[in-house]
Amino acid sequence: MELWTIGTFAAASRLSPKALRLYDELELLVPARTDPASGYRLYSPEQLERARLVAWLRRLGMPLARIRSVCDLEPDAAAKAVAAYWAEAEAEQGQRRELAHFLIEKLSGRTVAMFQVATREVGQRTLLCALRHVTVAEIGEFSTSMVLRLGDGSVPGVRGLEGAPFMVYHGEVDADSDGPVEWCRPVPAEAADELAARYPDLTIRQDPAHREAYVRLNNDQLARADGLRAFESLQAWFAEHGVTPSGPPRQTFFADPREVAADIPVSDVIGPLPPVA
Repeated sequence: MELWTIGTFAAASRLSPKALRLYDELELLVPARTDPASGYRLYSPEQLERARLVAWLRRLGMPLARIRSVCDLEPDAAAKAVAAYWAEAEAEQGQRRELAHFLIEKLSGRTVAMFQVATREVGQRTLLCALRHVTVAEIGEFSTSMVLRLGDGSVPGVRGLEGAPFMVYHGEVDADSDGPVEWCRPVPAEAADELAARYPDLTIRQDPAHREAYVRLNNDQLARADGLRAFESLQAWFAEHGVTPSGPPRQTFFADPREVAADIPVSDVIGPLPPVA
């Protein structure tokens, strides 16, 4: 079998020797043979197709871990995986575009469109909670996993808006900061002991009666820029009324965005206020 040196294979595949060494370490593109004495990597010409696929996927911006899984698929499945990745990338780019417009407005001193802020009173609730450190790329999966885990109908809930699950942002969540965030689901107080025994990895805690200021978002306002506008609107409301939030911001989802029209309310961005006397 003909084998090529790493330099020859790098020239043919248009991948640098440095990249080839990295892909070998990640078991993404392993040499056909590695000399045990010298450590020289030798490649087969038959590996060019995989090498070129890796290069194309990197030019798309696909992460290396995901490239590895795509390269191991049959062609039809790989094509579907690439299509799914690109749909996600386009959605993310759209959110970045909206975020850029928001920042340009703010930094240019233009008036940022504000949302209407309302207030309400919330009674004491018993919560079933999970606290996690997650980045912005991981928070959606975390929330979805909790909904799937506890949404099979076997966990008793609380009726109405006060029973909707919500997320508490104890810290910033972005590409570099990982919160933490706390996913909370209100449950009946009388079920607390049984749920604590059934889910030992989760926490049961009390949410005291309190007031809260909130901004309601429709399904088509869930982009990150509108979320920032909602938080800005809350901060402006707090400043205008001389009120200090009594806790970290929250967001609740009371409808499934996948199942309702664009103009249907689905979420409240919340700033807790001091407890009710």
